[in-house]
Amino acid sequence: MNKRIFLDPLFKNNPIPVLALGICSALAVTVKLEPAMVMALSVTLVTGFSSMILSLLRNTIPNRIRIIVQLVVVAALVILVDQILKAFAWEISKQLSVFVGLIITNCIIMGRIEAFALYNKPFPSLVDGLANGLGYGIILIAVSIVRELLGSGTLIGYQVIPQQWYVANGGFYENNGLFILPPMALIILGLIVWVFNAKNAKRV
Repeated sequence: MNKRIFLDPLFKNNPIPVLALGICSALAVTVKLEPAMVMALSVTLVTGFSSMILSLLRNTIPNRIRIIVQLVVVAALVILVDQILKAFAWEISKQLSVFVGLIITNCIIMGRIEAFALYNKPFPSLVDGLANGLGYGIILIAVSIVRELLGSGTLIGYQVIPQQWYVANGGFYENNGLFILPPMALIILGLIVWVFNAKNAKRV
């Protein structure tokens, strides 16, 4: 049961290519791999622990205020993540800017709380939240690898494409600045969605 809950959002019902959730942040923080990894980890932790906490509270929350309670729990976790980043990863925190705070509005988090956590026990809810966060993170990291590598020739700030390959050094290669522009994030994400859904269609 828990294995299926964990694997389903990774391979079959990934929140970005299948459900089209969390796309805005996927486009906004994928210019470089490092901030994308931090954002992926942040969303994964917030999604997992908010689902678990609200599953624990599900029988005590009056229905008329459940959305308010959900937002309070998610906001508290996001503030905690934001403060940890500012304390231990200041440069990345500056790169992510307002997008850490906007995790509160990520529809993956609220969607999993409403669809799963409010109807299931805490541990399965934790597994479901972590899995959906990881599914989101995999796509985020895939897009950022392509954008940073082809747009800047680096990964996590380290030069990957050899300097002797560049035209300035007598080589044949030049970084493609188009990859660090926002439209390219949408194009890469579109290609991932196409490949993902094509593979899933073959399994049906």
